[in-house]
Amino acid sequence: MKKLLFTLLTFGLVLTGGCAISQTVNPAGITISGAEICIIEDTSVKQGFLTEYRRWLEGRGAIVKTLPQRASIRDCPIVSTYLAKWSWDLTIYMSYAEIKVYKDGVLSGDALYDSRSGSGNMGKFIDAEEKIQELASQLFL
Repeated sequence: MKKLLFTLLTFGLVLTGGCAISQTVNPAGITISGAEICIIEDTSVKQGFLTEYRRWLEGRGAIVKTLPQRASIRDCPIVSTYLAKWSWDLTIYMSYAEIKVYKDGVLSGDALYDSRSGSGNMGKFIDAEEKIQELASQLFL
């Protein structure tokens, strides 16, 4: 009986051990109200990410300018880049999001959400718009 219990507990730990979802934010220390923020568009990412990120910034008083994908992080005083991936597991969900902010060409802050190792974790099924808002609100003042 003890051997069966040990086996079941070990199996359970193995299954949940690889179910990590991580989120880290290093605030940019930039007040966005009235600031011009240029976002370098990533055409490989669903358009909805840029739309929501831009809407959030403008809703807090930022003046947002979208730059083409070939633009440089030195093209504006404050530049932001982003990357996001969607995955399939019962439904399509945003499994990875990264936002970086550069001031005068130097990384000022970044936000990362990663559920790609969260295979058995149902918490990975997030609302992408809410996650973008959450990351942005922790990134900017």
